[in-house]
Formats: sequence, structure tokens, C-alpha cells
Amino acid sequence: MTVSVSGQGVESDEAPLLRVLAGERIDPPPVWLMRQAGRYLPEYRALRAKARNFLDFCYTPDMAIEATLQPIRRFGMDAAILFSDILVIADALGAGVSFEEGKGPVLEPVRGIGDLAKLSKSRIAEHCAPVYEAIGSLRSALPDRVALIGFAGGPWTVATYMVEGGSSKDFAQIKRWMWTDPDGFGRLIDLLSEATIEHLIGQVRAGAQCLQLFESWAGVLPEPEFDRWVMVPTRHIVESVRAACPKVPIIGFARAAGAMVDRYAQGTGVRGVGLDAMVPRTQALRLQETVAVQGNLDPVLLLAGGKALTDRARAIVAALADGPHVFNLGHGVLPPTPPEHVEALLAAVRGA
Repeated sequence: MTVSVSGQGVESDEAPLLRVLAGERIDPPPVWLMRQAGRYLPEYRALRAKARNFLDFCYTPDMAIEATLQPIRRFGMDAAILFSDILVIADALGAGVSFEEGKGPVLEPVRGIGDLAKLSKSRIAEHCAPVYEAIGSLRSALPDRVALIGFAGGPWTVATYMVEGGSSKDFAQIKRWMWTDPDGFGRLIDLLSEATIEHLIGQVRAGAQCLQLFESWAGVLPEPEFDRWVMVPTRHIVESVRAACPKVPIIGFARAAGAMVDRYAQGTGVRGVGLDAMVPRTQALRLQETVAVQGNLDPVLLLAGGKALTDRARAIVAALADGPHVFNLGHGVLPPTPPEHVEALLAAVRGA
């Protein structure tokens, strides 16, 4: 497939996002949004209607490419994040993933050591080949100033869906397993860690310039378990990917981890940390002394729009202006968000 996007803004030798992740301060900061490709865009909804189901959408390179490029064309974001899903790894391992309308992901539950036998990472390269194909086409389609981000879910977060059989409110099944059989549960985390390493390296070799690790459910763990099931696997993943791809920065997003984000930033080797909307400014400034920070506008403010949105966006930019900062949300764009609110946000961040 041949695709192209018109470049916007000032061309530079390296994408602003990559410069910030190398420790540079840029004014105005580069901006991209988690879930910037999604249901709030009418062109996305029209494209999604052509796919048989959500996974087919993710595994069809032409569709994944188009979904990735839509917000770049419309808004001129400073980074494009591959349109895919964190559960492609669980699917590649053999966890029987599907997505049901109105319910979300549904998986065949992995509830103990006996269920691990049906999982294998031998299928990852072949299963995820369409993902890597999409990345290769995207890299050649994007302007030099727009960084291409690959991603994966953190092992703990992907494990929550695999053990619970989908989304969860109390995470009772996975917590029961991790506390009653930590060695057995550790085998699942180890398998997911190795699969994640392979998938991330595959994305870089296909053309991704930056990676983000989404540990979306890190905040449900107490401190000792956070260290064991988030910190340790993340450090192993970062070190392994860096050994194979030393120039590619990794952003870690340990959502809702509160004060533990500090130890995450210092102990995992990530070059940037995503901040959810609850991270106080004093903590963000402290983190900025050692890593780039990314975030942390409340997605509901983007949904609400108006003066409150633009005032808060300008306040975040001003507060973090003295260090490396990537403007983003504290979580993903909400589906009802009007696209014109995104336009207003970008104008506020960029000083227009």
C-alpha cells in the first residue's frame, strides 16, 4: 500500500518527541494523545465499519495504517502511535481473544499452572507479521518530524485480562493466584515478559522509533507486589530491548501508581514516564529531574472543552517548561470527545 501524509510545522533533523526523550527541553513541547486514533473521529468510525471485528481491524495492515494516519492528517500531531491493541500478545500466545460489542475483550481464562500449557510464544513472529508490515509502511509515510511509536502492554496488565477472562473491577482472580501460588503466577509473567520483548524488538526492526509500555493496571497493586510484578518485569524488558535496540527510547506508563511512579522512573531504565491525571505537579517536577515526563491532562477536561481546557493545558505547559516534557493526556481520548476540542487543545499547547 502507498500512503502519504503532508508534513506540518518546522522540519528538523530529528523528531521533537525523540529530542525530548533524549533530555532536551523544547518550547512548545511535542504533543500526541493516547487513543488519538479512535471512535471520536468520524473517519475512524467509517473505517471501523468496514472491518469484520476489532482484531481483524488490527491485523489488516491497510486499515491499521489508515487509522494511525488519520489524527496526523487532521491535527498534525508530533507523534503517530501504531493502531493496534495490547492484547495482540495474549492472542498470539493462544489465549483465545475476542472483542464483544458493549462488553470489551473476552479471553479464555488462564487460572493456574495447568492452563499455561496451551500458551506458546513460538507463534508471535508469524501472528504479528501484519502489525510489523503496517509499521514498515507507516515509517515511510510519515514526515521526519513525526515520530512513530510502537507499544505493548506491560506483563501485569496483560495478565489481568488473561486471568480474569476480560476486564475486571476487583481483580480477585489474578490477586488470588499471585498470592496463593506466586511461583506458578511468576511463570505467566515470565512468559509475557519474553513475549513482550520479542514483540517490541519486532516493532523496532520494522521501523518504530520509540516504544511505550502500558502498565494500565499498575495502580491496583500494593507496594511489595508492585515491585515484584511491575518493576522487575519492566526493568527486564527495558534492558533486553535496549541491548538489541540501544538507540530506541522507551516510555513507561504505570497508571494510577501514585508515589510509586518515582521508584518506577528510577528503577526500570525508562527514558520517559507517562503521568496520569492524579499526579501532582510537585511530583512531575521531581520526576523531570531524571526522566522526560509525559501527560497529564484529565481526558474529561478534553471532553468538556472550553476555557477550563485551554487554561489547564497552558498551566501544564508553563509548569513543566523548564525540563523535558511531552504533552499528553492522563489516559486515552474518550469516545464522545468532539474533534474540535482536540484542535483547541493543540492551539493552546502550541501558543496559537
